[in-house]
Amino acid sequence: MSIRIALENPPEFYTNLDVMKGHVVLTLSRQESVGAVIVKLEGESRTALGIPNDNSSTGVPHREMPSAGDIIYENHKILYKVAQAFPHENAPPQAGPIILNPGQHHFPFQFKFPFNNSCGNAEAMAKIGGVVSAGGFAPGAGLFGLGGIRVMDGTKQLMYSHVTKTLPPSFTGFPGEAEIRYYVKVTIQRPGLFKENWRYQIGLKFLPIEPPRPPKSNQEAYARRPFAFQPRTPPSTAPPSTKKRTSFFGRSSTPQPPPPVGGPSNASSSTEPSPATPPSIEMSARLPHPAILTCNKPVPLRLIAKKLAPSNGEVYLIAVQIDLIGKTIVRCQDLVNTEINRWVIVSRQGLSIPVSKQDDAVGTEVILPDAVWNNVPLPNTVMPSFLTCNLSREYSLEVKLGLAWGKPDQSSHGSSHNSSLFGGSNRNKGKNLANIPQEIHLPLNFSNVQVFSGLTPPAALVEAMRQGRTRPARKQTNPNSRPPPQQPNIPPQGAASSSRPPAPALPPRPVVTPQQQQQQQNEAETASLYPPQLRPEQEAPPYDDAPPTYEEAMAEEMTGPVFPSTARPAYSGVTDENAASSLPEKN
Repeated sequence: MSIRIALENPPEFYTNLDVMKGHVVLTLSRQESVGAVIVKLEGESRTALGIPNDNSSTGVPHREMPSAGDIIYENHKILYKVAQAFPHENAPPQAGPIILNPGQHHFPFQFKFPFNNSCGNAEAMAKIGGVVSAGGFAPGAGLFGLGGIRVMDGTKQLMYSHVTKTLPPSFTGFPGEAEIRYYVKVTIQRPGLFKENWRYQIGLKFLPIEPPRPPKSNQEAYARRPFAFQPRTPPSTAPPSTKKRTSFFGRSSTPQPPPPVGGPSNASSSTEPSPATPPSIEMSARLPHPAILTCNKPVPLRLIAKKLAPSNGEVYLIAVQIDLIGKTIVRCQDLVNTEINRWVIVSRQGLSIPVSKQDDAVGTEVILPDAVWNNVPLPNTVMPSFLTCNLSREYSLEVKLGLAWGKPDQSSHGSSHNSSLFGGSNRNKGKNLANIPQEIHLPLNFSNVQVFSGLTPPAALVEAMRQGRTRPARKQTNPNSRPPPQQPNIPPQGAASSSRPPAPALPPRPVVTPQQQQQQQNEAETASLYPPQLRPEQEAPPYDDAPPTYEEAMAEEMTGPVFPSTARPAYSGVTDENAASSLPEKN
């Protein structure tokens, strides 16, 4: 016996609205009794954190009494879909198990990835549990008089807090602490008291569709910082002969320089800046507003320099480093931990890009060329920003600039082994200290930057979402509620008394009997229970599943591949999607 899941044209990763098609290939060497072939599409967001030494503020219920060193867990079923591949759902019920002959058998299945996570739907989770059919609760013939599919107990999800968001991407990288994985699982039910069901699963990679981007505008987010170099020590202007002459009586006299030809100097009245005046520049890093980066795309950064003070000094950009900082917030019940990752996008030294020239006027802005970073995409290990029930990822951007007053020595900057970004003693040995380029290093930070996946939603879906937001909300009415009493048509106070119609007689106020009060109280108590309970006269609940959102309803109507496999960027958020879970097992 062997089980295999064969997917049709699997892409590198799946995304929202993708239709997954495949076959369960079962190879038998002898006859076997099979009750059903069940296929599940699942996604899990799992976290595990250890109890700290001081667990007084963890908020864990006191009845559990966790001690320091214990591990608590939180597992969210962000995706859960079940399909019966064999026998077909529309096939007539069988009186008993089906005998399969030796050989190879194929059972097709199909799933469509939704938009949002499923664990946030409390009503749907409360209805999952026990032995059910593919479409809901249903009894049937089988072992011990029960038939159908054994599914997870959805009521366990009700003890956690949830958010309804777009499905998060596949995620590993913190062994034993957090992971997000997607699977396709198959279960072959074998009826019999001592027969074990056959199970098999494969892992998947998932990358979500990005939210609709705002329309393009000229607005920019910026991080700027002014700076000024330190004044240089002026060179000595004493005459060559400065030796003191000593007289016979111990007095010393210094020869005075001759008066300048042409009268006193008028240098103080000149408006030209001195060559030793330090330059003052304002550097600003700018991103389109809102600050959005795209996976596998370069950073849309602009660097602008503005001259703040008159100076004849020249300023050069000698180094650039762009770092993307990711902050992962791991939640497990009431414990929270933050993990920091850093990606170096660009790191260049030995540059000599002019920032400010001698003849530039005060207030001149210079846009620096972006050839250093505009061809460097984000690494394929960077996942988009996301928020789910127990995990979230945020980003910030840090730009480090190195600037020099004076043209740097290209020969020294060109060698990375004998020089550093801050300069060294070997490089400046034997040089006049007044001619050494003075260097300044500036950090420019963007504290909140979003990273999008680069998978733009279809235009029809974006338009439907916009129309759905502008639609007026429909007022939901309770069929058991009474209509409000009609108010009499009272004219305004300024109307003439002759045209005022006679006031209609008000209907008598209904008298509520004690039996009616008790019935209303019972209905209120029943409605406040969760999950909702049936009243004695009801045979079925007044609702089915929670109605889908307008976006999900429109997404279900879309057919065909939304994103071709060739147009999908590279993504490596999971090292091995078929590897075993790194989180410790719950006792």
